[in-house]
Amino acid sequence: MEAVKKQKKKRTKRQKKEALWGLLFVSPFIIGFAIFMLGPMLFSFIGSFTNYNLTSRMDYIGLDNFKRMFTLDELFWKSLYNTAYYVLFNVPLTAVGSVLLAVLLNQRVRGISIFRTIFYLPAILSGVAVYVLWMQMLSPSSGLVNVVLSWFSIDGPAWLFDPNWTKPALILMKLWSVGGAMLLYLATLQNVPNQLYESAEIDGASAFARFRHITLPMITPIIFYDVVTSTIGAFQIFQEAYVMSESGTNGPANSLLFYNLHMWNKAFVAFDMGYAMAMSMILFVIVLSLTFINMKLAPRWVHYGGGRSE
Repeated sequence: MEAVKKQKKKRTKRQKKEALWGLLFVSPFIIGFAIFMLGPMLFSFIGSFTNYNLTSRMDYIGLDNFKRMFTLDELFWKSLYNTAYYVLFNVPLTAVGSVLLAVLLNQRVRGISIFRTIFYLPAILSGVAVYVLWMQMLSPSSGLVNVVLSWFSIDGPAWLFDPNWTKPALILMKLWSVGGAMLLYLATLQNVPNQLYESAEIDGASAFARFRHITLPMITPIIFYDVVTSTIGAFQIFQEAYVMSESGTNGPANSLLFYNLHMWNKAFVAFDMGYAMAMSMILFVIVLSLTFINMKLAPRWVHYGGGRSE
């Protein structure tokens, strides 16, 4: 009995030592998360109930910021509509485009690696230079996009100068850089067992049937990951609208006033920081709710290894 107790005591000491070493190794992340993530989130939550303007004292005003947001600020609803429009079209279109591009680039043909590199290159280009380039390409009179459309006798729209086409212009720009997600899908497609395709082909399944019943179910985990992360990222659109609307002027008829841009204007143009922090809390709730809904719906269509959904 004493030998068993000593062994248990020794095991407990070893487990505690391992736990301490584990905490030591993850401590940089925990400290960084507390300082740069959790701390600002708590500060924003507290500040959303105040009239803080960066220079004044944070006076508690209750739910006044939220009341003003929902009842008095028309631009709040406009920015929310613009953002929802962008998310609704951008997320599915980029997901479909990435999947189709990955399927095309998964073929065993000569020189396919060159095409993979070409289609992936736009994904590593980012920043103001890319947005300025697209502003030139979307010029109504001399832009490359309208020039190409004119070859097919199509009169191109005014794009960034027409409120009906500003958001489609940004979505078009995002479709140009689907190479990043394409790489994830391509890696997943190359792990699909060839035996499944061979068996389906022997049974007489067409190319479309093989894609629908084999390819799609096998890549649903990556589709789910892409949809969740793309939705979160699309709700945070800011830089594109800020640059392409000429330093945050909201575009024609406020058509490029996205949620984050409106929040930026409130915080750093009007210095209404309390109101901006209240807006950030609403955005947090929206993104968290949509992520939760996606997680709940995932078992209905996401298939993992072993033929079961989780």
